Amino acid sequence: MKIAILLPYKENFSPEYPGAVSLFVNETSKISKYKKNIIVFGNTEYKIKFKLKYVNINLKKNFLTSQTKNYVTKFLKIQKKFNISIIEVHNRPSYINQLSKNVGKIVLSLYFHNDPLSMDGSKTIGERKKLLKTCYKIIFNSNWSKKRFLEGLENKFVNSNKLVVFFQSASKKDSSILKKKKNWITFVGKLNKAKGYDVFAAAIKKILDKYPNWKAKIIGDEKREKIFLKHKNVDLLGFLNHDKVLKIFEQSSIAVACSRWEEPFGRTSLEASANGCAVIITNKGGLPETITNAKILENLNVKNLEKSILNLINNNVERKRLQTLSLLNFYLTHSFVAKMIDNYRDEKLRIHNFNTPKYKKTLRILHITNFNERLDGRLFFNTGRRINNGFIRQGHSVLGFSDRDIQKYYRSINDYKGAKTLNDKLKKTCYNYKPDLIILGHADLISK
Repeated sequence: MKIAILLPYKENFSPEYPGAVSLFVNETSKISKYKKNIIVFGNTEYKIKFKLKYVNINLKKNFLTSQTKNYVTKFLKIQKKFNISIIEVHNRPSYINQLSKNVGKIVLSLYFHNDPLSMDGSKTIGERKKLLKTCYKIIFNSNWSKKRFLEGLENKFVNSNKLVVFFQSASKKDSSILKKKKNWITFVGKLNKAKGYDVFAAAIKKILDKYPNWKAKIIGDEKREKIFLKHKNVDLLGFLNHDKVLKIFEQSSIAVACSRWEEPFGRTSLEASANGCAVIITNKGGLPETITNAKILENLNVKNLEKSILNLINNNVERKRLQTLSLLNFYLTHSFVAKMIDNYRDEKLRIHNFNTPKYKKTLRILHITNFNERLDGRLFFNTGRRINNGFIRQGHSVLGFSDRDIQKYYRSINDYKGAKTLNDKLKKTCYNYKPDLIILGHADLISK
């Protein structure tokens, strides 16, 4: 059994120019207990790839049809060579509809790395309901993203166990790194107004004029917007290899992630925290979920940002306190998140293995049979009850669904036999309980 990870079209699964999705997939997959079963599918022109089993989907330019559609079509052909059990689609809800029509019994899961309401395939309520029906799990990188997905949906979906949050992760450094800190203030990200770079540029120029013993390290680029910043103590480093970014975080005392827009998560603040920086963020989107200890700006402007940075420069005790707490309380490590992902995979894949002696995990069983509750214990010792007790003694989670009792209790003028209500109740029970196994004893009133 294999797990196929389908990246967005043109996502560079390469250490040379990786996106946030590629970094997340690489870091969690290489330590997953399913590492040998994982195959990553993508499309990149870079020759050097991350060291996982990877299949590059090469496409010829075709101006008559959608390259995205061609990408998914070619993936569907290639994946037939493997014994795929789960397809995990990253950040492209639009792929799910095309896949669901062609993969048969293969399980589909979807990861959101951006705002669901901004993406093709999940903008409308109808599209999101369809995803809920099609996907085994829908995975978000923050509670904020999950909340956005639920906007406009009925309350019954709020607690659905199809919807889960697996945060992005980072490599946590030990406390010795705090001794390496220099007078560096770091900004990492797109150098545009959405990221608040214009505010940072104006504030940092004033600060460096007052404190010439401090420097600013700015990592990132932006082709569409030009925000000029020139100062002898500013290093404009452009786009850097991810490992080089982390080395700069290791030596930085202060890191700033001052987005204007609603960040679905925020990798900059996450990695800065994991490297013991004193972090300043805005209260936007999922940014507050990336850190445990930080200075949070309620209102982003030059004056407020300048004040926050100056407070950390002038107050050594506060700066070191934040640095220490960032490391001490950091928990979103690669191993922590990889284990969460593997647990969900266990939940789905274990049904294939439960007859194997070495496989000790329990099942979630929905047992539909006549438990004779309406007869006040007169037929308590029946076959259905014995089977039920046997499952429980073996350590399985068992939900008894007494079809005859439900049918009798819910008869009405509109539903004379009670069968309509019975089947509706069963569907809702399955949606909420998510059984691995359904066992039916007689149960002749249950429709196909």
